[in-house]
Amino acid sequence: MTTTPTGTQAPAATDPEFDDAVSRYRRELLAHCYRMTGSPSEAEDLVQEVYLRAWRAYGSFEGRSSLRTWLHRIATNVCLTALEGKDRRPLPSGLGTSSSEGGDPLDERTEVPWLGPMPDAQLLGTADPADVVTERDAVRLAFVAALQHLPPRQRAVLVLREVLRWSAAEVAEATGSTVASVNSALQRARATIEEVAPSADAAPAPMTDEQRALLDRYVDAFWRKDVDAIAKLFTEDAVWEMPPFAGWYQGPRTIATLVDTQCPGGRYDMPMLATTCNGQPAFGLYMREEGPDGDVFRPFQLQVLELDGDRVSHAVVFFDTEYFTAAGLPAELGVDDVPTRPEG
Repeated sequence: MTTTPTGTQAPAATDPEFDDAVSRYRRELLAHCYRMTGSPSEAEDLVQEVYLRAWRAYGSFEGRSSLRTWLHRIATNVCLTALEGKDRRPLPSGLGTSSSEGGDPLDERTEVPWLGPMPDAQLLGTADPADVVTERDAVRLAFVAALQHLPPRQRAVLVLREVLRWSAAEVAEATGSTVASVNSALQRARATIEEVAPSADAAPAPMTDEQRALLDRYVDAFWRKDVDAIAKLFTEDAVWEMPPFAGWYQGPRTIATLVDTQCPGGRYDMPMLATTCNGQPAFGLYMREEGPDGDVFRPFQLQVLELDGDRVSHAVVFFDTEYFTAAGLPAELGVDDVPTRPEG
């Protein structure tokens, strides 16, 4: 029998009718909770809580609103409760510090509740990708990071009004507020987002053949650890950041210097496998290690990229290797599994 973390029977196991009714909304609810919290694992837990609360109240659901709206109302309040008294989840560039030099010592901050990536494999599940375009666009890292600058209730108002397209009256009912308060909160939220990340909610254009070729060069440059080639892949104002380290780095030469001086891998030590996170191109970078039966490549960092034309404009690099599993990446590569090989 399936149980929740508290030992309560999970709705999916105890009421097939309930499960049939609500399971189609799980993807949307996960995306909603992720936008609110900035944490994939916390979002998963909160969706379970949403289902538990909805199951308990399902018998009294009168259908005055759609089931989808009812579930999102529950999810919003579950998230607001969970966020009470908690710090926001930033990226290093959101800490208010100046950019670092590539050769500066790394400053690890494990006490900070950092923003995490949402692997598309975790968000999409078995759904038809054509049905999840909105969710993918609205979980872009830049947008979710910008949301973290808002107090939770402003965050909820902005997401409900501008992502889910609810009316001010619907948002007021969902959050126990008034239409005037919702409109005021939305105005303040929009101003904050415009200040911290003016283009955060801009949907990316479909990837071009030129950009696919760029990503091939990106993988090759890291495999060869060609610092000059790496520098040429980034825009002039590109940003590289890598929680849990507090520094962030701007400019192609600074980024290349960081990779050259701080990355432990050498030539032919760092293969990459492609995936997608937050609706963006991403790569699991593996690091060569000596094993008892020969060299192996183990997960090292997950890179989530934002592209601007034929260059990389933003790279967010996550060192929590648990994201590899969530992104559908293998836990280890053998030498024969590496998709690239040394010349000759």
